[in-house]
Amino acid sequence: MHNFPLAGRFRWKLVPTLVVVAIGDWLFYQRHLYGGFYGLFALALLIALWTGRPAVRHDRRAWAALSAAGLFALALVYDASLLALALFWAAASMATLLPATARFDDGWRWCQRLIWQGVRTPFVPLIDLRRFLKIRAASRSGRWNLGAVLAVLALPLMGSVVILALFSAANPLIERFLSSLLWPELSLELIGRLILWGLLFLMMWSLLRPRPARRLLPAFGGHGDLVLPGVSVASVTLSLLLFNLIFALQNLMDMAWLWGLAPMPAGMSMADYAHRGAYPLIATALLAALFVLVTLRPGSETARTKAIRNLVMLWIGQNIFLVASSMLRTIDYIEAYSLTRLRIAALAWMALVALGLAAICWRLLRERSAAWLINVNLAAVGLVLAVACFVDLGAVAAQWNVRHAREVGGRGVALDLCYLSGLGGSALLPLIDLERRTDLQPALREHVQAVRVRIHDALAQDQRQGWTLLGQMRLKRARNSPAAAAPSGARGCAGALLPPPQDPVAPAQAESVDAKAVHALTGEIGK
Repeated sequence: MHNFPLAGRFRWKLVPTLVVVAIGDWLFYQRHLYGGFYGLFALALLIALWTGRPAVRHDRRAWAALSAAGLFALALVYDASLLALALFWAAASMATLLPATARFDDGWRWCQRLIWQGVRTPFVPLIDLRRFLKIRAASRSGRWNLGAVLAVLALPLMGSVVILALFSAANPLIERFLSSLLWPELSLELIGRLILWGLLFLMMWSLLRPRPARRLLPAFGGHGDLVLPGVSVASVTLSLLLFNLIFALQNLMDMAWLWGLAPMPAGMSMADYAHRGAYPLIATALLAALFVLVTLRPGSETARTKAIRNLVMLWIGQNIFLVASSMLRTIDYIEAYSLTRLRIAALAWMALVALGLAAICWRLLRERSAAWLINVNLAAVGLVLAVACFVDLGAVAAQWNVRHAREVGGRGVALDLCYLSGLGGSALLPLIDLERRTDLQPALREHVQAVRVRIHDALAQDQRQGWTLLGQMRLKRARNSPAAAAPSGARGCAGALLPPPQDPVAPAQAESVDAKAVHALTGEIGK
């Protein structure tokens, strides 16, 4: 009887798991739904976690992680994306792992815990089944146990299966009888459904039966002297002097050209200058951060030297200015050409690099731990990614390009309707605003109408099974903004009318033409 609680725990965890599998089967297999319905399934999964794992309900730290997971589930309802799904799973995994940990230590260790949780997920049911059978067998001392029974039955059962398989190959009647008796009719559809059940079961069961990693790699020490060849007070001082001079030269050139204090060199445009240097300069800033982390650890001899500390502060300040110049380079390039989702992400990445440099400087001044530095940077990254779940970067890019295109008096390049068409529903409302402008050329208006109608029809079709709240809001605004009907004819990605296909020459006409040509050629040779 003392093992009944274990069996009871398994059964009570099996109930919410099977409920989640049934909900997933109804949504994704029977109804073929996707999009925002992933968010509804995620909310059901959180409810099952809350009911099936009491430790989550009794740990306030788990409440915070569970709330974050609920936020990302709502992000999936609003606009389903792979980023929101990844953040949801990370938050849900943290919610189930937190009750099994003493405290929140640092982001590096939690990255390892989450990776171990993901690697362990496919094997959790097998591990638990083995443990359950082992405990049940131990509790039945003096009576039969499953292991002994299987050991006795293994040989006769395997032998019978082999003999029946041979008879089935030799006798079609036996094969037909066994197929109808033992196996359902296998099809790709059934196999896909079984795989879906298995994946849903693994997802839920791994959350209800977590097991944190026991051995974790510690964060880098970050304190005291680190003996490295060629690293000394003199070498670090000389390096910082040279680095500051080189950085000062680069920053002065950026100030002269990017900030408009001097004209650009002959043969070089602002766009060329901006595009060429943005990413290499960010790599330089990252190398600078690595140099400071390795050679100026808090408590080390180099960090205690006042002259070196002053040079480091100056150098980090120059690095931050360099990152700001890189951001300005990217903005200048965007104004000369266009805005894309990748360029928005690049600007966010540069801002995170600048914040990381400032955090390194603060850590050196206040002698903070390496765990503090990791947590600050991960918190900043998490905040940016969480905001990105609710902000459609494609819509931001489309709106900017529509407003700054050359055709509407902007300083950018000609409007790339093919890129806007590739953005899908993100470009619908900006295209409607563009189409309603009175100063638009008739030919461009026709192309915009064709792209807008194509996007509108695709979004309406997608909303029938891949509904999202953002898509519904866009369609509602589109219906409240009457627009002209789509122009006739086959259109390309930019809305331009495609040329009609040329009619091939009929076979009979082709033979007649070939015969005439051969006859004429023969006559010429005969002459």
